[in-house]
Amino acid sequence: MNMAVKEVDYEQPQADVSGAVCATKHAWARVPEEPSQTERAALKNKIRRLLNEKNAVMVSHYYVHPDLQDLAEETGGLVSDSLEMARFGRDHAAQTLVVSGVRFMGETAKILSPEKRVLMPDLDATCSLDLGCPVDEFSAFCDAHPDRTVVVYANTSAAVKARSDWLVTSSCALDIVRALKDKGHKILWAPDRHLGGYIQRETGADMLLWNGSCIVHNEFKALELERLKQQHPGAKVLVHPESPADVIALADAVGSTSGILKAARDMDAREFIVATDNGMMHKLRTLNPGKVFLEAPTSGNSATCKSCAHCPWMAMNSLAGVAGVLETGTNEVFVDPAIIPRARLPIDRMLAFTSALKGGLDAGSLVPNLGAA
Repeated sequence: MNMAVKEVDYEQPQADVSGAVCATKHAWARVPEEPSQTERAALKNKIRRLLNEKNAVMVSHYYVHPDLQDLAEETGGLVSDSLEMARFGRDHAAQTLVVSGVRFMGETAKILSPEKRVLMPDLDATCSLDLGCPVDEFSAFCDAHPDRTVVVYANTSAAVKARSDWLVTSSCALDIVRALKDKGHKILWAPDRHLGGYIQRETGADMLLWNGSCIVHNEFKALELERLKQQHPGAKVLVHPESPADVIALADAVGSTSGILKAARDMDAREFIVATDNGMMHKLRTLNPGKVFLEAPTSGNSATCKSCAHCPWMAMNSLAGVAGVLETGTNEVFVDPAIIPRARLPIDRMLAFTSALKGGLDAGSLVPNLGAA
């Protein structure tokens, strides 16, 4: 399939007093052609057959094409965030995992399932947060602040995870950082400054922030959001915490992808304005057929609309890509075996913490005490 190449220009983290800097500013993404209805049906049938033949299972992120979300669930796979996808793949009997998402998601699945084959529709599908936190620069940043506990977001490379003490997702970050603060930890946080700032404001933790941002969430604009709220006065605003602080301040609920899904289900409203990747709209509308979901604006007088609320790298995933890798076994994800044990350590800490929290146990007891906070 022929695909156009899209240039991607995203905000470059600038050097600050802490020394955090990233030299990456420009990237690119491929743009798959949308198949016809006949082609779509044929590709889906082919994928169903190949999944069975290859003892494989699909896992898809909420931000990829609706076809990939629906097909994953239809064939016994999962649609979720990166860690749930990886954990599902680890626990599933299938020996091949097909990850529809971006590169760090495939790496995370491989870290948790090193014995399995992990395939991706396009290995060049990346993430601005991952691009904006190269391991050499990040390691130097960590070395300059050896007194701090290193907490990184899931949207990072295997090498960056291996340099960290704790891994978090947006759904558990507040709980883990709060527990670290209570045990006297000062934190070095990476890579998303907006999510880090939100956690810092909510917990009061001593946090030194890496200066990165998500190309999608960074584009939501408070001025345009206020205008949209005026047009829809009954609408509730759901915001992902990777968004800027002034956008978060307008939210009726702030949460991860799973948190946004829960808020949309539970809140007493018919209309919602949603500030996250518009790939979420498919699941929101499917699960809430009687409700209306509007995209928070990324365009207007105060905006540039670089991504227009959809990750260009998530958009690289396609039915043709899934069918192709299942058929050929290409686009396999590899992680250096030498770093897998160290990269898995912060993941396992997070999984143990969240499991204890869910089970009503004292998750804070899993955090070492460094003295009074």
